Amino acid sequence: MIVDGKKIAEEILQELEKERASLPPVLRLGVVMGAGDAASDSFVRIKERTAERLRVDVSHEVLAKDSSTTDAIHAVLRLSKVAAGIIVQLPLPRQITIAQVLAALPPEQDVDRMRPPGLPRLVSSPIVGALSEIFVRYTISASGKKAVVVGEGALVGTPAAEFLRELRARVVVVTEENGSLEELADADLVVLGAGHPGLVTPEMLKPGVVLIDAGTSAASDSHIQLPQGARGRRVFGDADPACANVASVFTPVPGGVGPITVAMLFKNLFALVRHQQGL
Repeated sequence: MIVDGKKIAEEILQELEKERASLPPVLRLGVVMGAGDAASDSFVRIKERTAERLRVDVSHEVLAKDSSTTDAIHAVLRLSKVAAGIIVQLPLPRQITIAQVLAALPPEQDVDRMRPPGLPRLVSSPIVGALSEIFVRYTISASGKKAVVVGEGALVGTPAAEFLRELRARVVVVTEENGSLEELADADLVVLGAGHPGLVTPEMLKPGVVLIDAGTSAASDSHIQLPQGARGRRVFGDADPACANVASVFTPVPGGVGPITVAMLFKNLFALVRHQQGL
């Protein structure tokens, strides 16, 4: 069964359009991002289109390639004075210490729920919201199941593993440094967030696996080896599309998890605005 993320996202956005009428007339979303990253530019444009639909203004702080951690923190603080919510769009220039930047995010403006563990968080991360929607709509149970999460990034891997543990799954996290993709062979649930196109192929998986591919990356066939049959520059997932043939539930890229996470991001924004306004 292939998840129609666009349909799910559309249903969420229609509800948010109704909710928008009860919120302040001017809402602003702030975005801190690095300059010259094609994938980041693409992902931000997608969020901007949704913002326009929901009558949310977007302000950008674009960091030059030689920007420092202090520069990034100051960008967050500037946006905190004018925006209801703030996104730190990763990756930032490599010399920036991401944890320090995320720690500077006011909790009431952290729409991606990116603040480090131990600091206040007022909403669930968009990937957790997307997983919750998919699990409910497709009647997926995680309790007692083996779940493998590939990648431990702040946007996908870490929150996904936390979510699955809360559902009492037996969670294994695989990264380039730790673990092996051989763990996929007997996994009941798999969440991909590595950002390596075509990393997982059908023969690695157990028939009937629930496969959530959130490992989006922009690539072209002139730069990397793409999944079989892929051509040109576009967004790819970590799973070869042929994995749909062995999975009981499969999220394609594009059109799977991505649209839902964008919708959940704006659901978070509206929830934070209500918190700020005491609504």
